[in-house]
Amino acid sequence: MHIILASQSPRRKELLAGMGVEFRTIPSNYEEKLDDTRDPAVVAEELALGKAMDVATKFPDAYVIGSDTIVTIDGRQLEKPIDEADARQMLRGLSGRVNYVTTGLAIVNIAQNIRLLEHDTTAVFFNELTDDEIAAYVATGDPMDKAGGYALQKLRGTMISHIEGEEDTVVGLPTHKLRQMFDQCKIEHS
Repeated sequence: MHIILASQSPRRKELLAGMGVEFRTIPSNYEEKLDDTRDPAVVAEELALGKAMDVATKFPDAYVIGSDTIVTIDGRQLEKPIDEADARQMLRGLSGRVNYVTTGLAIVNIAQNIRLLEHDTTAVFFNELTDDEIAAYVATGDPMDKAGGYALQKLRGTMISHIEGEEDTVVGLPTHKLRQMFDQCKIEHS
């Protein structure tokens, strides 16, 4: 059984590897577009499906996994920061507040006419952040390739007080949902 992860995210690769499945990584070229006028769950699923389909058209016999993560606060969907100033502004906006991380999942196998969609949402609670804390974190470069400008695994217990929901959802691959999807496709996993 041929499985492809349509992502180059090291965090997603690590989570999928932890599920005991063999897979290849082939990043999607699908263009992501957020849309504040629609439910983030719908947008995340649509983007995950777009990524999976982009790769699946080249590998129609494979099970292709697409995933997309959207950070939302006050009804605004946050993209990856465009530069350090944008990252600082995002983190100031998250300071002392709760934001919602929604990750959409898709599994596509064109040859078998399989198209499964799921999503999960986790609430992330930020502590009040000082400008110095924000500047120090942005200087690490870590925020630059992440929706919302932060990585839970780096900030939990310091800048992030707690979450309500699944950690894997925030990291970018809700494994509890993916396990259910694997079961539907009869893909063995741990």
